[in-house]
Amino acid sequence: MAYKILLVEDNPHIMEINTEALEMENYEVVGAPDGKTCLSVLQSQEVDLAILDIMLPDADGLELCRKIKQEYDIPIIFLSALGESRQIIDGLRAGGDDYLPKPYDLGVLVARVEARLRGAKHKNQFVCRNGLKLDTLSMTGCYEENDLLLTQKEFLLLRFLTENADSCVSPDELYREIWGSHTIDDHNALHATVSRVNKKLDGVNAGIRVSHTRGKGYALEEI
Repeated sequence: MAYKILLVEDNPHIMEINTEALEMENYEVVGAPDGKTCLSVLQSQEVDLAILDIMLPDADGLELCRKIKQEYDIPIIFLSALGESRQIIDGLRAGGDDYLPKPYDLGVLVARVEARLRGAKHKNQFVCRNGLKLDTLSMTGCYEENDLLLTQKEFLLLRFLTENADSCVSPDELYREIWGSHTIDDHNALHATVSRVNKKLDGVNAGIRVSHTRGKGYALEEI
């Protein structure tokens, strides 16, 4: 599966050439011309890395970076015409993982993306979405600052649905993932697990819950 890159850039020409360079390396690129669109994309899609212009028409890139890092565990590479050391330091302190001053070589940009994705692959301890944060090492989860007190199977359910948040997951897939079973005698165990998870999410006033569509399966949805 191709890595998905979020490219936040208000200059159409730069957006075009950067997209072309990344797509030539088999990355999937989603473009956002401003901060509002950037946040909307992150809420609706799983993104592996963001390339962020500091100077945007509706947002300060540094503040936008801080917002992203609060909610999503993804690397951020800054691109900016502000190449002085002070600006670079501010970008890194705001949560940026790398900083490329404009103009830059496209080959260098691609290499920086590759390096950050390699690093993220080895330290991808957390799965995050819409305020939900799951720790894959301790198998614990919280919504914002509220501990959900998940059992192992509840954690596995939420993690799998979060990792597949753009699709509806069938009961068969969930049984294989959570119980390691290829056959389903009945759906009572799955229904009970979903019910407990939703009760815990409701208990912390989470803006998400597990939904069920008959004939399709289960999904994590905003409410």
